[in-house]
Amino acid sequence: MQGAPGAEKASFLRAEAELILQEERKVKAKKIKDLGSPIKLAGIALSIQVRGNYAWVAENTAVARKIDLETGKTVQIFRGHTAPVTSLAFIDKVAGSGDGNILITGSWDKNINVWDVVEKRLISSTPAHSDFVKVLLTIPSLNLLISGSSDKIVRFWDLSSYNNGQPLPSMGSISSHTRPVESLDARVISPTEAVLYTADTMGVMKAWNLAKEEASGSSPARWKVTLDEEFKHHRTGINEIVHGNGQLWTASSDETVQVVAHPTPETTSGSSTSTKPIPPITHPKAVKAILPLSVSPLSEPYLLTGSGDVIRAYDISSPHEPELIGEVDAHWHDITALRLWMRQKKDDKGRTLVEPWVVSTSLDGTIRKWKLSELLSPPPPEAVKTEPVIEAPVEEKKKGEAYMTEEEERELAELMGDD
Repeated sequence: MQGAPGAEKASFLRAEAELILQEERKVKAKKIKDLGSPIKLAGIALSIQVRGNYAWVAENTAVARKIDLETGKTVQIFRGHTAPVTSLAFIDKVAGSGDGNILITGSWDKNINVWDVVEKRLISSTPAHSDFVKVLLTIPSLNLLISGSSDKIVRFWDLSSYNNGQPLPSMGSISSHTRPVESLDARVISPTEAVLYTADTMGVMKAWNLAKEEASGSSPARWKVTLDEEFKHHRTGINEIVHGNGQLWTASSDETVQVVAHPTPETTSGSSTSTKPIPPITHPKAVKAILPLSVSPLSEPYLLTGSGDVIRAYDISSPHEPELIGEVDAHWHDITALRLWMRQKKDDKGRTLVEPWVVSTSLDGTIRKWKLSELLSPPPPEAVKTEPVIEAPVEEKKKGEAYMTEEEERELAELMGDD
C-alpha cells in the first residue's frame, strides 16, 4: 500500500533540505577549521566546566575527560559509565579549600558516579533515576547534590558522607514537571535554606524554597520543598539557567534569551517604580548557551549567546535596549556551551597574568577558545589568526565496554539533528 502523495513529497523535501544543510556544514567546516584554535575531541561534549587552565568534559563516548586548554592534551580520563556522560559537577575534597578534587558525573546509564580526581578512583555509583540523568548541580555549603532527569523528576542527594563508598542517600524529590528536566540553578539563603530553579523541555521554569529538616528518630534528614513561583515566558524547552545578582537568565529553543528579576524587588506602597518587563532578546535559531558576564566574576554589562553555530555578543548596559555588538561564526554545528576561562600565564618575569577568554563547545566535536575582547569587538575574518587543530587521542573500545543502546543512539541523533 502506497503512502499519500503529500506525505511522500513532504518527506522528499525534508530529505533534500537535510542534504543541503549537510553540504553547507561541510563547506563551513573547511572554512573555519582552524578558527578558535580548536581542540578536536574523541566524541561530543555534552557538558563542560572550566577550572583553572583545564576543561572538564562530559562526553558521549561514556567518559569524563580533563583537558589542558593550553596544549589541548587529555590529562585524565574517567571511565565507569556505560553510556554517554551528560553532566558533571564538583565539590571540595577538603571542605572550604576550593580544591574541587571530587568530581560527580551523571549519565544516560541513569547513574551518578563520584570520583576522587587526585587518587584517580571511583568512590561510588548511585542508581539515581529511571531514565537518563541530564543535569547535576552541587551546593557545597549545604552538602547537597541535585539531579534532573528525562524521567521528569528532580532528586536531592546527601553529600555529607560521599567518601564512604556507598550510594548517595536520597533526601527528597520534586515530581511536578511534566517533561524532562534539563536545567538547574540555585541560590543559598542560609545553612539550611536555599532557592532552587528547575526548568524542563516544555519551557516551564519553577522556583522552589528548600528548607532542611534534620533527622528525627528513625526519619532521615530531608529537604522540604515548597513552590515559590512558576514562570511560563518561554514557548518551548529551556536549555540553560544562570542566576546571579538578582537576575534570572534563561536560554530557550524558542529562539530567545530572557531575564527576569528574582526575587522580585519589593516596592513601597504608592511607589512609581517601573515593573515593565525586560523584552526577550530574539535570535534566528534556538539558543542553547548563554554567558551573562554581568553575573560572572567580571561583572561586566555584556551577554554572550550561542544560537545555531554563531556566538553573539550584546551590550546590556540598558537591559530594555540590548545592543548586538559582535557576531562570530564559531562552529559548523550547534553551539552547546559557553564558559568563562580566566586564562593564567606567566610573563618573562615570572609573574602570573590573568586574561579573560571564552571556551565554546559544539556538536561539531570541538572545543574552541576565544579572547573575550575580540568577541566583544570581533576583527574582520581575514585578520583572524589561525592555529593548527589539536587532535585529542581516540581510545580504542576495550573488550566488554558497552555500546549505546538503540534508544540512546536515537536521542543523540535527535540532538545532532535539532536545528
